Amino acid sequence: MKAITTIIILFCTTFLFSQSTISGKVVDQKGKPISGANVFIEGSYDGATTNESGSFSFTTDAIGNQILVVSFLIYETSKTQIDVANFQAQTVKLKDSMNALDAVVISAGTMESGEKARVSVLKPLDIVTTAGSAGNIIAALQTLPGTQSVGEDGRLFVRGGEANETQTFVDGIRVAQPYGATTNNLPTRGRFSPFLFSGIAFSTGGYSAEYGEALSSVLLLNTEDNPDQNKTDISLMTVGLGLGNTQKWKKSSLSVNASYINLVPYQAAVPQNVDWNSPFQSLSGETVYRYNFNNGILKLYAAFDSSKFDINQENINSAEKMRVNLKNDNFYFNTSYKGNFGTNWQIITGMSYGYSKNKIGLDLNNIANDENAAHLKLKLKKNISNYFKLSFGGDYFSTKFDESFTENLGTAKRNGYNSNIAAAYAEGDILFSKKFAAKIGLRASNNDLLDETTISPRISMAYKVAKNSQFSLAYGDFTQSPNADYIKYSKYHQFESEKASHYILNFQYAKDDQTFRAEAYYKDYSNLVKYDTQEIAYNSIFNNQGSAYVKGMDLFWRDGKSIKNLEYWISYSYIDTERDYKNYPTTVTPSFVADHSLSVVTKYFITDWRSQIGFTNSFSSGRPYNNPNETQFMNGKAKAYNSLSFNWAYLIRQQKILYFSVSNVLGTQNIFGYDYANSPDSSGFYKRKEITPTADRFFFVGFFWTISKDKKDNQLKNL
Repeated sequence: MKAITTIIILFCTTFLFSQSTISGKVVDQKGKPISGANVFIEGSYDGATTNESGSFSFTTDAIGNQILVVSFLIYETSKTQIDVANFQAQTVKLKDSMNALDAVVISAGTMESGEKARVSVLKPLDIVTTAGSAGNIIAALQTLPGTQSVGEDGRLFVRGGEANETQTFVDGIRVAQPYGATTNNLPTRGRFSPFLFSGIAFSTGGYSAEYGEALSSVLLLNTEDNPDQNKTDISLMTVGLGLGNTQKWKKSSLSVNASYINLVPYQAAVPQNVDWNSPFQSLSGETVYRYNFNNGILKLYAAFDSSKFDINQENINSAEKMRVNLKNDNFYFNTSYKGNFGTNWQIITGMSYGYSKNKIGLDLNNIANDENAAHLKLKLKKNISNYFKLSFGGDYFSTKFDESFTENLGTAKRNGYNSNIAAAYAEGDILFSKKFAAKIGLRASNNDLLDETTISPRISMAYKVAKNSQFSLAYGDFTQSPNADYIKYSKYHQFESEKASHYILNFQYAKDDQTFRAEAYYKDYSNLVKYDTQEIAYNSIFNNQGSAYVKGMDLFWRDGKSIKNLEYWISYSYIDTERDYKNYPTTVTPSFVADHSLSVVTKYFITDWRSQIGFTNSFSSGRPYNNPNETQFMNGKAKAYNSLSFNWAYLIRQQKILYFSVSNVLGTQNIFGYDYANSPDSSGFYKRKEITPTADRFFFVGFFWTISKDKKDNQLKNL
């Protein structure tokens, strides 16, 4: 019996002495203790959790070299090889996780929205609930800092750049004709309705090497990945009709919407400042088909637009009005695929095709032009580690433009061009820590029409100074082919790419539905096109000796927290710019630039009234114009622009909405500038006429009805 007892004691003693104690402390990079971290031997159940002082201790029967694992939610998991017998009172440092939600994000020049955006500056809902936007994506963006409201044009002018300096992309693929066709001093709209888009990234400068052929900015529109349910949307409006439907299946979905706009009844009831023979009419539609594979998503997007109008425009150079009859047909197709493969690889690829045809009658003269444009894209992205992501790829742009001008039934004069641009880029995202990040890229492109190759470096950096605030810097070189008004005469003249360099300093604060952004910038232009005639013509002598500078400050404040049910934002921009381009005799501020711009947008939900009301006030200082009666070029200054707009959405039922809006409520008599006669009268005086809006106010009334399975969804987000 004594022998058995002795054997048991010896066995237990041997077992106890074979166990080892693991102990230590877990801290962050600054040496501060981490409480609640999990510490264990890999492949075993032996472990512990750190206490408030970051300390841990546990025993294990493992022997020899083992892997000690230390993990915590917002830090990178640590795996260290240890000698079990000799790991006591040791310190383990955890690195900040690069995937933490509060990690630094490069924001210089870029304002994002959508479900996946870290910081939402302009949400998809804002695109259409902003008073005065009338469902126009471009009009809503013009309430953001860095943009210019050029009322007689309607397109997007960014930081001293002309409208053609901004490129539009849908799911990463370029849109060659993003605006509807129009004529002189008659504003256009963006072609795309917000119905199918879930997010927007609007870059006012310093954008990624992934994108090219844009001197000022890029607008990225992302279609919805997966709709939540089947539904039908019906719209009855004072300006037309709309119908949309979404069908969702297990792995795929299809969204379709169509609209018919006819301003004849509206303009018969509301007086206009222009003489219409036939007001604007259009038939348009969009569709998105999505298919979800196991590792990616395929999208097919298509849009068409057919529009026309007939107008008699006052002509300062003639006692008679000029009749302008315009018909436009446009088609855009886009297919894209985004998916994962291999180990941490991602592929984004696709193509687009755009076709636009215009037939324009100018009194007895006729102009016809058509453009065929295609874009092929391939992008590969590799997550090398949590600290470094590499992306690289290429683009191929092909454009064919043809135009004919027939003067009073005479012989047609033809001009046009064929352009092919091949580009490649590489870009690395480096996360040095949760506080410091950088993006470094290089883009190279070859333009066969211009017979040149350009190299464009891009770099952005961001440093987080506090939990909710950071600074960002960006620099980049950007190039773009001269626009079609010039290079359609390329058979007579040799052009070069226009160039711009961007320098941006950004500060951003974001917390709990409050966002503040301040951004200073400088742009240096070179190689801008100049010509020597009063109007652009085939016999103009062109050169690329133009230049410009732009400097300014943008401020933005958004608050959805301080006052219950109220959301508002304030945008202010100051810009100082001068250009020597076109036929300018000297360097001056161009006519589309206002030194100061201010927008105040408010949205308030009144629960008892089941209503959302909104106000938008847009102000800009007077824009310059050239008065040939004065000796100094571009010495005139138009009066300041101011417009207060209002909208009201009333929920009749959860899925039925009555919507009303009016622009320029106060009826301010805004003047955009002046058109002067080409020649003086008998007394030597150049006559002029004001450039004014087509109407003092615009009224809109609509009824919107959604039919869905949950009986809750409505079109408030589309108004």
